Order: sequence, then structure tokens, then C-alpha cells
Amino acid sequence: MTATALPHELTSGALLELDGASLTIRDALEVSRGQRTVRLSEHAAEAVRASRSLKHELIDREIPIYGVTTGFGDSAHRQISPAKTSQLQQNILRFMGVGTGPTAPPEVARVTMLLRANCLSKGNSGVRTELIERVLDLLNHDVTPYIPERGSCGASGDLAPLSYVGRALAGDGRVLFDGHDREASAALTELGLEPFLLEAKEGLALTNGTSFMSAFACLAVGAARELADLTDLMTAMASEALLGNRGHFNAFLFDSAKPHPGMITSARHIRELLAESHLASDSDELFPGGLDGAGFRELDRHVQDKYSIRCAPHINGALRDVLDWVEQWISIEINSSDDNPLFNVGGGRVESGGNFYGGHIGQAMDSLKVALANLCDLIDRQLELVVDEKFNRGLTANLIPRFEPDHPEAGLHHGFKGLQLCASAMTAEAMHLCAPTTIHSRSTEAHNQDKVSMGTIAARDARSIVELAQNIAAIHLMACCQALELRGIEQASPRTQEAFRVVREHIPFLDRDRYLDADIATTVALIQSGAMSEFVG
Repeated sequence: MTATALPHELTSGALLELDGASLTIRDALEVSRGQRTVRLSEHAAEAVRASRSLKHELIDREIPIYGVTTGFGDSAHRQISPAKTSQLQQNILRFMGVGTGPTAPPEVARVTMLLRANCLSKGNSGVRTELIERVLDLLNHDVTPYIPERGSCGASGDLAPLSYVGRALAGDGRVLFDGHDREASAALTELGLEPFLLEAKEGLALTNGTSFMSAFACLAVGAARELADLTDLMTAMASEALLGNRGHFNAFLFDSAKPHPGMITSARHIRELLAESHLASDSDELFPGGLDGAGFRELDRHVQDKYSIRCAPHINGALRDVLDWVEQWISIEINSSDDNPLFNVGGGRVESGGNFYGGHIGQAMDSLKVALANLCDLIDRQLELVVDEKFNRGLTANLIPRFEPDHPEAGLHHGFKGLQLCASAMTAEAMHLCAPTTIHSRSTEAHNQDKVSMGTIAARDARSIVELAQNIAAIHLMACCQALELRGIEQASPRTQEAFRVVREHIPFLDRDRYLDADIATTVALIQSGAMSEFVG
């Protein structure tokens, strides 16, 4: 059984079938951009129907089933009759509608809906196929609920945020429909849909899971991968701008001497990017000859570049290796039954547990936060070398254009000075946000949720650090292009010249002081498009 075609249905991109087991982070990223149409697979629908049938068998026996024929949380000792089970599910949407703070971006809402549907598609949650299809109907027709970001401890899942998905299904509140703010009821009417009435377990199944935090995690991981590639590109450009030693990235140092996979990848990227460069040279080229019989000589430069250049693969490589296991954990999470209770069709019984707990997402995001904050610091330190006349090997102070001393504008311009201050401030903010969140558990809900994951806050913080990193990277990318143009872009490697030209299509050379906030925003958008990371690999 699949969702029926409705007016305004999105038709772009390949069809994605949910089976509760094979969803990828890439799938989630494509859905976040509206590039896929999603439906429930027939195999999954069969499992969903079997689970629902068992649910009704158990309800008819009038045994207490958590959240189905009992109250929620600490109220689980209060049993209700089967006749009240539907109303109970409507009520969870009401009393959990307590979200505060900023509204999650539409792409987060889209992935949240996708992940919730995929969880229920696994066939352990006791819901109707119609519920999953309704979530996908809204997703495919570009109807996304406004979800306040705050209000989840990540323990019993994302109860408050996910209740807004259920609210949209019920035709309550406001939604973003095809890019416009609308009443949910009006959006449903336009699509020819009735408000969805929940049956037993369905309200709990919608709200009791990790889909909101996992949506932030998917998006953070996708952006972090692109930032890792971009950092390799900027390291190569900075090495050229500083007339660096490209021997620091030679294969011997990484492939056998210290073979961490992420380091090997980053070093290879930088090495390939610097091939044929006439600005960054190998150490054998930098220091030809010997002492010629002298007992001492003063070299015109150090034999080793600063750590922020020389050790960039070691720092960025750590991020890459963190991403490998973080992606594995997220992939398991988004293909799991992360609600409670679950219906064991093979065993003919209901099972109560804690699969809604966001511990793995929280731990993964705390680790990603630290790796990303280190990346921010690396980029900021490279930027300092490029703009500071004490370290940039003959480039101008703050990369200002060169003016003759008698030029009327000589001494008036400050170039990248403000940009470097801004990058430093954002780096400090990223470091502040990278403190672990998962250790700050709170005992909540009458001590029923007495050890909580804080996974949602950790994932939101990871998203914030990603956004800071993109802005810091935008400033450094602008600086690298400015420095290479001052140095002589025709001497740069062919691949960094290509990257330079793409940036220059959007950001002009800084020939005198001007407002730069719009330039930052434009460069961030370029980074977010993935265009710059395509030069790597």
C-alpha cells in the first residue's frame, strides 16, 4: 500500500522507499533539500499491519500496556479502558505541545518527518500504515510543521518537538506549505486531506523517539564532511600563499609512518591539490645546496612550517575519523525502532524498554562538537598567518591592496582586519559550545526519567558549531583567494586556480575597504552548496 497522488505532489528526484532498515544519511540529506519523493515499501507495510494486529489482540485482552492502556511516564500505574485509548493519544500531542525557542529550519523538519516515518516502517510500533503514509504525504507535498527547538532532554525521545509533527497531521497549528506560512488545517484542505485521528499507541509512536535529534545529527554530519574537504583545499591555498613546504604532506609521513585513515586522506588531498604549484615547494627545492665549507649560515626561512599548516592533516584527519564512527552510529539509529513499547509479532507479546533513549546520538554529537571546534581553531590560526604581515612572507598587512607611499589612500585601508577579528570571535564561540552536554543529565518527570541523554541539545550544539565553522571557513577562503591574487594566482597549482576562479565569480578582489558582511554570507552559501568541496578528492 502506498500514498496516493495528491495535488502539488513533488516529483523531483528519484523515488525513495522506506523499509525501516536501509535509510542512509545521504538519503536524509537529499530529502532535506526536497530532492526525493518518499513512500512506504510494500514489504514494510506488511510488517506494520502485523504489528498493529497484535496490538489490537493485546488491547482486547485488557492487559495493561504502557502508553496504550496506561498513562504516560510516571502515570503508567493508571490503567484505562480500551474505549479511552484513542483520546489518550490525542492528549499526548496536547500536553507535550510545550516547545520554546527558535523554530527549527525547514530542512530539519523534513528530515525529522522522514526519520519518524522510517522508524514506524520497521513494523514494531503497532501503528497503521495510513499514519506513516500521512507523514509522507505531507513531506512529499512540502508541508513541514513549525517545530520549536527547545524542550527535549533526549531521554524519552524528543517528546515535545515530535508532538508538533502529530499536531500538523491533526490539522492544528501552523505549517510551512510550499514556502508559505499557513494554518495546518488550510494546508490539509488544499491537499484534499482530513485531519488525522489517532488510534491507540499512535500519538506515543509519533512523539516517543530520537528523530528530531537524529535530524540535526544527519545534517551536521553532512556539513562536517564538506567542511573537512574544504579545509584540505584551504590548507593547500594557505600553503601556497605562505610559500610553504609541500613536503609536509608527502605520502611517506602518512601511508606507512602513521597511517590513521583520516590523516592519510587529508594529506593525499593536500598533496594532490598542490601538484604543479610554483608557490609551495618540496623541501628539497626550498633548500638546495649545502654550507659550502662554512660552519654556519642563516636560512631565509624555517625548514618547517607552522603547526596550523604542517599538522593540518593530523587535525582534519581526526575529524574524518570521528565522522566514520559517528556516521555508523547515526545509520544504526535512524534504522531502528526507537519508540516504546514495541510489539514482538514473533513472540506474540508487547515489550517495554528504553529504545527512545538518545545516548548514542548524544555521545556522537559531543565528540563531533570537539572535532569541529578544533577545526575552527585550525582555520582561524591559518587565517592569522595569512593576514599577519609578521608571518605571511612578504604579503601586505591584512592583505590590503598595495599603494605607493605618496598615493592619497595610502594608510587608510585595513583590509581583512575586521574579518580576522570576526573569525576569532566565532572560533571562541565554537569552543564554548563544544563542552560535553551528555554529562549534564537531569532527573525529570517525577524521577521517572531520572537519567536523561541530553542528546537533542548536543545535536543542536553540533549544528551551531557547523554554522560557525562555515562562516569561519568563508572568511579564510576569501583571505586565501586575496592572498593568492596578491602573490600571483598564475603561479598557483591548476586545481587551486580553478577553486579561486569559482570564488571570484561571486566575491571580487578587495581593492579597498568595503562592507564585507554580504561577502561572508555569499561565500557561506557557496560553501553550503557543496561547490568548493568538489575540488577535493
